[in-house]
This record gives sequence, structure tokens and C-alpha cells, in this order.
Amino acid sequence: MPDKRLLRAWFRVPTLHATLLALCLLSVLPAVWALDKPTGPIVLTIEGRITETNQGGKAQFDMQMLAALPQHSFTTRTPWYPDAVTFTGPLLRDVVAAVGGTGSAITAVALNDYKTEIPFDDIHRHDVVVARLMNNRPMPVREKGPLFIVYPFDTKAELRSELYYNRSAWQLSVLRIH
Repeated sequence: MPDKRLLRAWFRVPTLHATLLALCLLSVLPAVWALDKPTGPIVLTIEGRITETNQGGKAQFDMQMLAALPQHSFTTRTPWYPDAVTFTGPLLRDVVAAVGGTGSAITAVALNDYKTEIPFDDIHRHDVVVARLMNNRPMPVREKGPLFIVYPFDTKAELRSELYYNRSAWQLSVLRIH
């Protein structure tokens, strides 16, 4: 008669093997969801080192897709407005995560071809938003919209500097992850 400990181990092994097999399969199967295709006007294109795309090798977002991501708001003073302004939109880190972006830097490109480089570390250290609302209203192009990368300048003294002001980009249209 086999030892009871051996029998118990024998019956646990298939469960362990099944669990390991399930975990392995989950790690190699494609994501259950894919990045939706925009149904409205495209307001943001993301390219470069991304794994989730919806238009060739790029990811394109309309305003509804950005609004579907978790939203964050903060009020901060900026060099561009005389009074504190409330900005609302998804965190830049959430937008990058939605496209499976990895890298060391992000180049933000505005409608007028202004370019600024944002270190990847910034999106994890600071709650940088891709603002789609200013004072709870959509931003037209003539008012720095429709998208504006904004740092929460009033949360840390280090953010109230030219370095971080220059990393903000209004009229954002493209993010290049590299």
C-alpha cells in the first residue's frame, strides 16, 4: 500500500500542473480587449514603442476614448493664465498604459509642431494629465485645446520651474514613445 503522503502529493500535482498551465496560457494569449477604433474626430495619435494599435502601427484616440479612461482633476497656477485653473483628463501614465507604451522618453508634438520631450520617469513621479477640460469645459484650439499636457505645478516646488513648464504642451496632437 502506498504511503498516504505520496497519494496526497500525487493528487495535488495535477491541480498544480493545471494552474501552471493556465497561467502560462494567459501570459501568451493576446489581450482579451483591443484598443477601440475612434468613431469621432481623431484628437491624439500615439506612435513608437507601443503594443496596442488601432490604425496600422499607431494608436489613435477620439475625445470619447480619452473620456472613457479614468479622469483626474487638479487646480493649479500656471504661467499662461492669471488665475488658478482646473484641468481634467486622464493621467498621461494611463494613456501610455492603454497603448502598452514602454520606453525612456515621450516626445509630445503640438498642432503647430512645437515639440517637447518628457522623460518616462515623469509620468510615474508626477500626476501629469492629458487635459481635455479646463474649468470643466472643453478647450477649443484657440484656447490651447483640444488637449493640453499639464503638470500639477502647485503640488511640488520643483514643478514650478521652466523645466516643467516647457514639458507642458498645449494643442497636443501626437505622442512619440521612444
